[in-house]
Order: sequence, then C-alpha cells, then structure tokens
Amino acid sequence: MRTWPAIAAAVAAAVSASAQEPGRLDERAHQDREIVYFLRDPDTHAFDLYHDYTETKEGMDRYLNVVRKGSTVANPSARILDTGEALASEILKGEAITKAGLDIGEPVRPDSEVVLVRFPPVARGASLRLRISETYTDPERYRLDGEELVWDRSFGRPRNAIVLPAGWYLTASSIPATVTEIDDGRIRLDFVNPRPDEIAVVVRARKRK
Repeated sequence: MRTWPAIAAAVAAAVSASAQEPGRLDERAHQDREIVYFLRDPDTHAFDLYHDYTETKEGMDRYLNVVRKGSTVANPSARILDTGEALASEILKGEAITKAGLDIGEPVRPDSEVVLVRFPPVARGASLRLRISETYTDPERYRLDGEELVWDRSFGRPRNAIVLPAGWYLTASSIPATVTEIDDGRIRLDFVNPRPDEIAVVVRARKRK
C-alpha cells in the first residue's frame, strides 16, 4: 500500500519528466486550435471551413496547413482576429514546397499540397490570434451512400464541429457529439477530442422530405 508522501513523490517525478518532454505534454496542453466544417451538398464532395489558431512562439511568422492526401484545397484566406487585418495566403504544391524551404513534417511528394499563411513575426511575450478559411473537396471522405450523406474523416484538434447542409438531419454519429440547431435551421455537431491523437468520426445524415 502506498502512502500519501510516496504518491506525492511519484506525481512530482511525473511532472518533472513531462517538463523535459515539451513536444508531448506541453504542446498538447497549450494547443487551442478549433475548427468548424460547413458541408455543402454531398454530391459536390465539398465543404468550407475555418480554424482558429493562436501563435505564441517568438519570431514565428508563418502558418502551414498540410492538405490531406486525397483532398484538394481552394480559396484560402486568413486574418488576424485581434485587428481584422487580412493576411497573404497561398497554395504550394510539390517542388514549390521544397523551393520555399518549408518543413511540412513529412517527406514532400509531387502531390503534396500546403496552405501557407504569412504574418508579422510574433514579439517576445506576445501572441497572435489567426482565423484561416478554406474550401476543400474530398470525394473519398465526404460522399453520398444511397440517400445518405456520409462524412468519414478523423479529427485531431481539441474542438471540432460539423454543420450539415441545409435541409439535412442527423441519423448516426460514431462519436458522441453535442447536437444543436443553429439560427438558420441547419444542424450542428460539436465534438471534443481530449486525446493526444486523432478520433475517427463517421457521420450519416438524410435529406428532409
């Protein structure tokens, strides 16, 4: 049987160890990204989204969003939420990523695609709140199955939301979600991911008749 002093010592040792691994615990603890997907009609396989991100690293002057394999991106835009200032954004593919000297966290392939957003370098002790908007097309993960809409994508961020197309209602969700009806009548699902990895989410919906 362990005594309280022994338990306290074990907790202190764990905290000390985690402090030496900022890439594992510290980064996740400070991650504040959230993302909202607005689904278009499923026969288009397209959806709009925005994601909010707070950058605190001194000197950081760019944000990279790597496009998932099988998806294509269009119409990227970004702004600083604190001031409303619009930021430059661009889509880079394959060799252009290498020429720009960008580290995307994985080997660059000919079909690799990233959205690059540039912003003023973050000053010491300061932060920058960003909102990035994009449109994606993903025939494999967003599609029709008979009369049902199917969304089959993983979520890696702490807070994730899906807004169904107008006139569609939820029939199933593989992961628990908070379901609400927004002002214009569309159905919104909010998911919380407390894990350090991704959660696989399958959502099905039908069109109202």
